[in-house]
Amino acid sequence: MKFNIFNTKKTNTWNSSSEVLFIGTALIVGIGTGLGAVAFRYLIQAVEWVGYDWFPTITAGWGKAYVLIIPAIGGLIVGPLVYFFAREAKGHGVPEVMEAVALRGGRIRPVVAIVKSLASAISIGSGGSVGREGPIVQIGSALGSSVGQKLGLSDDRIRNLVACGAAGGIAATFNAPIAGVVFALEIILGEFSVKYFSSVVVSAVTASVIGRAVFGDIPAFHIPVAYGVNSLWEFAFYPLLGLSAAVVGAGFVYLLYWSEDIFAKWKSVPEWVQPAIGGIMLGILALIYPTLTGITWDRIPQVYNVGYEIIESALANQLALGTVLILLVLKMIATSLTLGSGGSGGVFAPGLFMGAMFGTAFELVINALFPGVAAPPGAYALIGMAALFAATAHAPLTAVLILFELTGDYKIMLPLMFTVVIATLFAQKLLKGESIYSLKLTRRGVRLQRGKDVDVLQGVLVSEVMTRDLHTITKDMNLKELSRIFNQTRQHGISILDTHGKLWGMVTISDLEYAINKGMTLSKTTVAEIGTPHEKLSTIYPDESIGDALNKISRRGFGRLPVISRDDPEHLLGLIQRRDIVESYKIALTKRAEIQHRTKRMKMRNIDGTEFIELVLKDDSQATGKIISEIASTLPHECILISIRRDGKVLIPHGETQLQAGDQLTAFTRSEDVEKLYESLSHAEEG
Repeated sequence: MKFNIFNTKKTNTWNSSSEVLFIGTALIVGIGTGLGAVAFRYLIQAVEWVGYDWFPTITAGWGKAYVLIIPAIGGLIVGPLVYFFAREAKGHGVPEVMEAVALRGGRIRPVVAIVKSLASAISIGSGGSVGREGPIVQIGSALGSSVGQKLGLSDDRIRNLVACGAAGGIAATFNAPIAGVVFALEIILGEFSVKYFSSVVVSAVTASVIGRAVFGDIPAFHIPVAYGVNSLWEFAFYPLLGLSAAVVGAGFVYLLYWSEDIFAKWKSVPEWVQPAIGGIMLGILALIYPTLTGITWDRIPQVYNVGYEIIESALANQLALGTVLILLVLKMIATSLTLGSGGSGGVFAPGLFMGAMFGTAFELVINALFPGVAAPPGAYALIGMAALFAATAHAPLTAVLILFELTGDYKIMLPLMFTVVIATLFAQKLLKGESIYSLKLTRRGVRLQRGKDVDVLQGVLVSEVMTRDLHTITKDMNLKELSRIFNQTRQHGISILDTHGKLWGMVTISDLEYAINKGMTLSKTTVAEIGTPHEKLSTIYPDESIGDALNKISRRGFGRLPVISRDDPEHLLGLIQRRDIVESYKIALTKRAEIQHRTKRMKMRNIDGTEFIELVLKDDSQATGKIISEIASTLPHECILISIRRDGKVLIPHGETQLQAGDQLTAFTRSEDVEKLYESLSHAEEG
């Protein structure tokens, strides 16, 4: 499939830096995003009416079967739509925007806005347990990127317009322009800057005004009363709420990506069919949980789509302890099924839903233990929403401000800020510094810090640079012979094998020196007496990145790591040493610099019709099993292999990289050379 991310032909590049252009483009993006948000909500309502009003009337004799059929049909439409037209529209959308800002100068294909609108509206309207905020962010960002590309603006200006679209999306959805601005700066751009602030504000306010004109000047949630602090003793409970919300948030993140892994490994079912399978599983969940839990539903199950009505019930103190705990668990499962199977929609609304359920449950328990001390459950539901969102997104400012704009009441701000900060800090520990957004990119091999790609070593695998020609010894060898081998090989560490040829451990020259200093008899002492057994070693797999290897080496102070097989942890495949890591760093930097240089050169030469192409290697491809240097002569002259996506990781290709079946290659070439590229990489040689 061909992905034309941007055409490099620019006949009239407009590089004006005037404030009129700066604010004018932000205004255009704000208007477009506001209208897009309105159209998106009406589209969701239309799909929902078809699925849960019209369809049940024509199948009245089928009972509740429509809650199984409609999500399955929705998945069957969404799967091919995303798979064949815009793979970026899969999932919750925000990570793709972050990746575009960090790695592609903010460039997002215009078709993404269309496909994301349709796919997410069908996912949500048909019952998928996802939110509309993530899609609106991606839709607005794609619109901003398209405007910037159309005007031929610089990468920095395009990134700015992407942030404008994201801010407008949040502002129009929640009627919260301040939170929209902070979301765009805190999550999308990863920095607060005056040069971005003014244009992002213009876009957010414009989108919010359009949303208010259509839907009225009302917040996303109806808060029945103004909540505050009932007793100063409550400040002893809020840290516990923050810590607990961090645990729940981290659990949800891990469950979500575990679900994605399960579906990704399900090779017998085509990827474009999996959303329908997820829809069927969601329908089964909806049909069985009333029987198991006693929680009934009428038209639509509580765990379907955005779930704002249930959130408002929690805010109005209308839910019991057992109900909120069950709905919390069910929502986690439903969201993981929807997104893990390949559905399209955001994680913002599910996070708020789970936060409201958890906050309510927390208050009900506290009130049972300490009657009359805590505020009503609705207050804790409100704070739980912000805490759980902050725990998953690591965006405390956005969490605080969006809840402030929802309530308009300052009384809740002190416990709100206190709880959100604690939840964020603790969740960062549990998730090892990753958020629900950044973890998706990290799993692809893209590490972002403050909106920038910072770890080139994540693009090089251990298998590409490890030492395979190893010197090994047996565990029964004496130290005198070991000393001779160290002198001959000039190695500082040698792998030890047992009598079956399996990895027993490692021995270093420091171990030998220690034995000599202790006065051990070299001819009578065996290697097994001074070596480090396999169980105490840090090891690494060949499909892990060099960045992972460096972390293990630096954390424990090792000079080398045995590379072992995943199928057999005692099967030694090679060794990673410090010099291998240095070499891999040079490879990564050189290749990245080459890609950047050649891409800019091709753009500057105004080559007509250049494209980014993505293709997947098949088992019978003539390139499968070969290293890139072997096929270089068959590739088009003006062609750059940008990256290889393999098993959820992104690799930077170089001459010694071996291509494998299933590799998803991204290349940059001229349109006229596309067929030649396909012939070089995708088709097997005939005859």
